[in-house]
Amino acid sequence: MKKIISLTLGLLFMVMAVDAQRYAVIDSKFILEKIPEYKDAQKRLDQFSLLWQQEIDQKQAALDKMFKDFDAEKIMLTDELKQKREDELYNKEKELRDLQRRRFGFEGDLFKKRQELIKPIQDLVYNAVQRLATEKQYDFILDKSEGITVIFADPKLDKSEDILRILGVK
Repeated sequence: MKKIISLTLGLLFMVMAVDAQRYAVIDSKFILEKIPEYKDAQKRLDQFSLLWQQEIDQKQAALDKMFKDFDAEKIMLTDELKQKREDELYNKEKELRDLQRRRFGFEGDLFKKRQELIKPIQDLVYNAVQRLATEKQYDFILDKSEGITVIFADPKLDKSEDILRILGVK
C-alpha cells in the first residue's frame, strides 16, 4: 500500500513538473526555405555538386572505355604488356575512387562547401531560436522538420514565423 501511495505521489509530482515547463515547436526546414540567402547558397552548392559529378562521370566513361579496349586487345598482348595495362587500369580506378572520396566523401569538398555556404545561415537561425527561447522563457524548443519526430503539435506552439520575424524575413 505504501508503494502504491508513494508511486502515485511521485507520478503526481512529475506531472506537475512537466506541466510547468514551457515549450515551443519550430520547423527549421520551413524557416530555411523562407530565407533567400539559403536558397541562393543551396543553388550554388547544387551547381558545385553537379560540376563535380560531371567530372567523375567523364573519368568513369574514360575508364570504362579503357577496360573495353583492354578486353578487346587482351588476347594479342604479351604478358608484360597485359600486366602494364592492368596496373594502369588499377591506378586509374584508384584515382577515380580517390576523386569521388575527395569530392563527396566524409569531410570532402561538398562537405566543406556546405560548411562555407550553409552553416552561417543555420547559425543565424540557431541564434534566433536561442533569442526566442530566452525572450519567451521556453524550457525547450522542438524542431519538427526532420530529426525529431513530433506526432502531434498544436499549431499555436509552432514558432517558426516568430523566428522568421526575428531574422527579418517576410
